[in-house]
Amino acid sequence: MFDPEIAYQALTSRDTRFDGVFFVGVTSTGIYCRPICPVKAPQQKNCLFFASAEAAEKAHFRPCLRCRPELAPGNAPVDQPHRVADRLIQRIEEGMLEESEGLEAIAAEFGVSLRQLRRIVQQELGVSPLELKQTRRMLLAKQLLTETQLPVTDVAYASGFSSLRRFNDVFQARYRMTPSALRKGVSASTRAQTGDSTTLLMVYRPPYDWEAMLAFLQTHLMKEVEAVQDGAYRRTVALGRCRGWVSVSHLPQKCALQLTFSTSLTPVLPLLLRRLRDLFDLNAQPQLIADRLAQDALLAPSLARNPGLRVPGAFDAFELGVRAIIGQQVTVKAATTVSSRFAAAFGEPCVTPFSDLTRYAALPERVASLTVDDVAPLGIVSARSRAIIAFAQACAGGSLRFNATQSPETVMKQLVALPGIGPWTAHYIAMRALRWPDAFPKEDIAIRNNLGGLKPAEAEARSQQWRPWRSYAVMHIWENLTVAKAKKES
Repeated sequence: MFDPEIAYQALTSRDTRFDGVFFVGVTSTGIYCRPICPVKAPQQKNCLFFASAEAAEKAHFRPCLRCRPELAPGNAPVDQPHRVADRLIQRIEEGMLEESEGLEAIAAEFGVSLRQLRRIVQQELGVSPLELKQTRRMLLAKQLLTETQLPVTDVAYASGFSSLRRFNDVFQARYRMTPSALRKGVSASTRAQTGDSTTLLMVYRPPYDWEAMLAFLQTHLMKEVEAVQDGAYRRTVALGRCRGWVSVSHLPQKCALQLTFSTSLTPVLPLLLRRLRDLFDLNAQPQLIADRLAQDALLAPSLARNPGLRVPGAFDAFELGVRAIIGQQVTVKAATTVSSRFAAAFGEPCVTPFSDLTRYAALPERVASLTVDDVAPLGIVSARSRAIIAFAQACAGGSLRFNATQSPETVMKQLVALPGIGPWTAHYIAMRALRWPDAFPKEDIAIRNNLGGLKPAEAEARSQQWRPWRSYAVMHIWENLTVAKAKKES
């Protein structure tokens, strides 16, 4: 629950730090809004505050057409109940949760009973797991109807409904209008679709250092699979049976990234959006993180220079893991060169509208069948070749999973148990592929040098004051190192 006085102050000031943290239901209109809604603030006596859009809709409030609650950034919780609830949302977007009987399986994956799972979700979000699933699907459908020209049937299936009739019935019951009626109320000029591509917005909490994000991705990209050009990040995408491409650019005036994707990816849109939000760290709460890290005099100058610095994630955990193994004890430039060779050798070729995107990343099933003699000629020493193959076999066989039900601590233990993978690699993978905000690769030589030449154990002790945001501290330490080098070279 929120203190009504504090929540109302945030609402009347339209403080962006609270966007997505709570929602306000207006009893006089029956509508719920984000705290940054541009309309005149309602009287306090008419306001009810909710922790999630799902809870507001369960209380029979309809989403505002001006501030569009479906665009609110997600939370970045770190305590265990919040993590379970947040990971359940991820599993919904990954397509696991379909019917009520599936809840027992997902509860088992989380290591809790079915009753505990229901209680946690009810406690944290104010709804049942199935109500959560339905609202997530409805909010995505509303965004697609508002921003795209996709046919209503495609919108229904892209949102996770098994039939158009079911979609229409739920939409009518929830929003008191048909999908077509909602679309008629939106100007066609706001709905973007050109040929075989569609455009959507992905909103974040400002500030956001897009230039730093783009520079990091450009430095680490796999050629043919990824490209950075004209202020945009592009890549090929293979999700299940769907193949296509995406292009992401920045719209700072809207506090959003603009996603353009091939319509061939529409059937896997919830998972695509989740992957991209993770890649660009769009669910971070920068003010909350900065308030903690700025207490350290070492990090304060970097936070002042780059207040919107994010932790680049990974579109695909296996792809990032291979890149991390290749990058052990070599320069970033060398690792990028070899990673690009690896993709060219084992990735499936493709055709896209972009001349620099010609291949999908190598899949674990393909790499798992390789031998050291297949991998080593690319310039990868035998020990790392064996590590890559073992990693691929664990991923392909299912013993190593990076889905939302696995805790970072569990996955890191599994990683270091594989041959050729040490703590640095495990923490780096957790930091980027698992989106763990408290990862800290204490063995990293750049980190230790920038902390004054500390030993790993000393660096670990030094990092304790940054918890639970050590991954963000790492990004600022790396940024400081880059700045120091640039000043020295100039």
